[in-house]
Amino acid sequence: MKHVNFLKSLRALLRLNFKSIYFNFKYLEFKQAIKFPFLLSNQVYLRETRGKIKLECDVSIGIIRIGFGKIGIFDDKRSRAIWEVSGLVIFKGNADIGHGSKISVGETGILVFGNNFKITAETSIVSFKEVVFGDNCLLSWNILVMDTDFHSIKDTSGKVINEPTPILFGNNIWIGCQCLILKGSIIPNNCVIGANSLINKELKTKNALYVGNPLQLVKRDITWEP
Repeated sequence: MKHVNFLKSLRALLRLNFKSIYFNFKYLEFKQAIKFPFLLSNQVYLRETRGKIKLECDVSIGIIRIGFGKIGIFDDKRSRAIWEVSGLVIFKGNADIGHGSKISVGETGILVFGNNFKITAETSIVSFKEVVFGDNCLLSWNILVMDTDFHSIKDTSGKVINEPTPILFGNNIWIGCQCLILKGSIIPNNCVIGANSLINKELKTKNALYVGNPLQLVKRDITWEP
C-alpha cells in the first residue's frame, strides 16, 4: 500500500505546472501549499482569484484536481475550465472538477464540496449565496447549478422578490447530464436525478429516482453505484 501511495504521489508531482504552483501558494498557508493538494490542468483559466479556500480535510498531493479527465464526446485538449472566485470555497476531501467545468462564486457566495466529489466535464456551478454538496456526489456533463437569477425582480413596492437562495445536496447524489438545478433546490441523501431534469424546490423523499421537467418521483427505495 505504501508503494502504491508513493507512485500516486510521484505521478502527481510530475503533473505540477506553473498554474498548480501559483494556485496552491495563492490560496493556502505555506505548510499546506507545500504539499500541493491542488493540481490544475494547463487548460484552466484563472479568471478571478480574489476569494478564499479552506481545506477541512487531511492534505496530500493532488487530492483536488481541476480541469482533467477524459470524456469521449468532449475535446479535453481544447475544453477550458474556468475558475472565477471572489467568495469562499470549502473542500472537505477529495474532489475532481472535470475539464471544461466552470466555478463561479460571488463576493458573498459560499461553495462547499464534500468528500469524494466529482464532475465529469462541462458543468457550471454558480454561487452568490450558498451551494453545499454532501459526500460522494457525482455530477455528469452540461449541468448548471445556480443559486441566483442575476437580475432582480421587484414587486410594486420596490421589494426584491427573487433573492439568491441556497442549494443543498445531501450525501450520495448522482445528477444526470444536462440537468438544471436552480435556487432553493434541496436534494436529500441517496437520490438520482435523471438526465435533462429541472429542480427548483425541496425534494422530500430520499433513496429515490427523480426525472423530468416538471420533475417527478418515479422510483423509491433505490441505491446506485458510482
